[in-house]
Parts: sequence; C-alpha cells; structure tokens
Amino acid sequence: SQLDNGDAGQEGKHQEADIRLDPNWTPAPSCFCRNSTAATRFLQAELDLSARLRMLTFGETVRYIYDPLDYAWNTHRCYVETYCHGGQNVLFLGMNPGPFGMAQTGVPFGEVKFVRDWLKITGEVGRPAVEHPKRRITGLACTQSEVSGARFWGFFQELCGEPGNFFRHCFVHNLCPLVFMGESGKNLTPPELPAAERDTLLSHCDTTLCQVVTALGVSLVIGVGKVAEQRARRALSEAGFSIRVEGIMHPSPRNPLANKGWASVVRTKLEELGVLSMLTK
Repeated sequence: SQLDNGDAGQEGKHQEADIRLDPNWTPAPSCFCRNSTAATRFLQAELDLSARLRMLTFGETVRYIYDPLDYAWNTHRCYVETYCHGGQNVLFLGMNPGPFGMAQTGVPFGEVKFVRDWLKITGEVGRPAVEHPKRRITGLACTQSEVSGARFWGFFQELCGEPGNFFRHCFVHNLCPLVFMGESGKNLTPPELPAAERDTLLSHCDTTLCQVVTALGVSLVIGVGKVAEQRARRALSEAGFSIRVEGIMHPSPRNPLANKGWASVVRTKLEELGVLSMLTK
C-alpha cells in the first residue's frame, strides 16, 4: 500500500463520504516469472480484479476497506501456489473475506489455526493503509478465532485427513476480495452495501469469476451460502458457461441452522452432489 500507516484513526476520519482504494497501488510481479500454470492464471485474474476495484468509490456507509490481496499477498500467494493446480474440478465459492479469517491470513475462510497448522501456510502479513482501531490486522499471530472458517476447514480436515486429499479435486475462492466495515467496525458484506455500489462491485467480481473458472477448468461451482450460489449461477449463465452450480449452507454463526449441526447438513449435501466420495480419506 502507498498510504502511511502512521495515524490510521485520523486518516479514516478524513474519508467522510467518498472512500477510494489507492489507485496507484501495483502488485509485486514476482509470481509471474513461471510458466502459465493454473495458479499463475488464477493470481493474474485476482490482481486484475484488485486493480479495477481500487478505482471504485464508496459512500458514507463504508468507512474502512481492507484488501488482503495487497497487505496479505505473501500468504495468499503461498496458498494459491501450494494448492491451485490443474485437474481440480470443484470450486467452493465464498462471498468475501471475514475480519478474522482471510482478512488476517489471505486465505478464504482462513481461520488462523487451520491456515497455520493444517494448510501450513507461511509468509509475512502487512497491514492495511487505514485500519479500524478495533479491527487491527495481526496476520498469523491473530488470536481471534473465526467461527465460519473453523467450521469450514475443520470439516474438511476431519473428512480428508491431509490437505492434499481435499485439494486433489477442489479449490476455495472468494467472489469478492475486499472487506468492508462501517464506522463502528461492523463487518459489511457486499449484499449490505447500497444497491448501486453493490451492483458495480459485483459486476467486476462476476467478470473475474468467469476468468477464474476458465483458468482452473472446473466443472462444478459450489456456492458457500445462498448469495454466493445465486451470484455464481447468474454470472456464469449470463456469460454463456454451461457449468453446474450448486450450493451448501454457509457456516456463519449468524445462521441459526448452521449452529444446529452444520457439518452434518453439509456432509449430506456433498453426498447428494457426488462430491463426498472424492474427499473421504
């Protein structure tokens, strides 16, 4: 990031009704020195999206924006280059980073314990240019657990045993890479943004989803939550893709049904979709 971290609180107060991510930011090109692998194509699509989203403006509802593809690039790249490869035909699609998941680690649903201890992701995590004082980024040292991420990766750890048994057939990605927060630090998902801002944001994300699906060559997209499922189905259909789109329940603690046995519900759904047998250790 090109902005000064020195006084995040004061910087945030000056951004009254027009928040724009720094348009002068450019990604480090070090990951593109290799041949054009699935991981390289995937990373390029993500960085192109990040650059386009930096040109968008958001009104007074949004006071803080974090982009893990900027400050958590090292760990995110480690995740992609380790686990993204040809032959994966299932893409699990989340909506956007959680404040104690990907926002901290650069990994979708990236609850710190599972990212560090199961996925074995390493790397330095920086900080956003402007941080909310109650939502500091501490990277892999973060002690706050994210329930959604713990449920998601905990389920697949128990099911698959080793990460390789999951990533042999599957990969995990978020539709939108940005974290949005209000003045109080409350997390705002893209559907909670004002309609015009939401639609512009997600139109860019839809375009990149199509690029990602092409780069990975997947045949099944599984939306994690209804919103991700519906958005993927619409975006891929309108772009002319004949790719199967399904969905599983979101593991968020905001969802009362998820608090009553999310793992059992998802296991049954994956069995119905024909995915469970691919993952059983």
